[in-house]
This record gives sequence, C-alpha cells and structure tokens, in this order.
Amino acid sequence: MVISWEEYFMGLAHLSALRSKDPNTQVGACIVDQDNKVVSIGYNGMPRGCNDADFPWEREGGFLDTKYAFVVHAELNAILNSPRPVNGCTLYVSLFPCNECAKAIIQSGIKKIIYESDKYDGTEGNIASKKMLQEAGVELQQLPYEVNVILKSEK
Repeated sequence: MVISWEEYFMGLAHLSALRSKDPNTQVGACIVDQDNKVVSIGYNGMPRGCNDADFPWEREGGFLDTKYAFVVHAELNAILNSPRPVNGCTLYVSLFPCNECAKAIIQSGIKKIIYESDKYDGTEGNIASKKMLQEAGVELQQLPYEVNVILKSEK
C-alpha cells in the first residue's frame, strides 16, 4: 500500500506532535514546498531554553498559571525553525491554526493550509483566524479523514 502525499505529510505532523509535552493537546505541523520537499516541522512546546518542568501545562486558572502565556504553537515553531523562507509553501497541521498563528502564517507567505481537526470551529479566535486567512488568500483545506500514525518500538 502506498500512502498519498497528504497522508504522508499529515503523518509527519502527527509524528512531530508526539514530541510535545502538553498533556492535553499535542499538535504537529509540517511545512512543504512546491516540490513536495519537507522544509520544516514543529510541535507545540516551550520556547528554546525554557525548561518544560518550570512552566505550567494547566488549561484552567490565572493567565500566568496556564500554558497559554508560554507555549509556542506547532505552526509558529515550524515557521521559526525553518532553515529557509517558507514563502509559497503548504502547511500541514493537525489542528486548525489559532488567530495568532494565522498572522505568522500570512506574514511568512504560506499559501495553503491542510488541516485535520477544527475542534474550535465557531469560537471567536477561530472566526478571526479564518477571516484573516481567507482575506489574505490562503487556501484552506480540511482533510475528510483522520491520519493515524502507528509507532512500533522494539527495545
């Protein structure tokens, strides 16, 4: 069986997500150029140099007591860690980008987003994200299926 490019790149996004230490939401991203070459990958985590154990992963509580003040999202990590410009590339991401990531996606020149989950559809942040991305001409495509990654480890 040969998998499609979409399955392959979304699979890489899922594999990258497994690096995230977030106990609730592991998100992965994979940026690909026009020749189907991987440009960069990312996952949601703390900024470089910040010890994961020294920062909260909570979802509830005061702003500084939750992960939301500190975590770098998968999409932004992939953009920032790219060894070359991502202008004209496609972003594969396991969860539809938030409004903050949408800004970085637009500014970086990414032209297409292929995403899997849209679990925040209809929230204000999601509406803002979609409005900006559509206005900027970024193509949005939701996969009609979920991609599963099977890991086999023999230690």
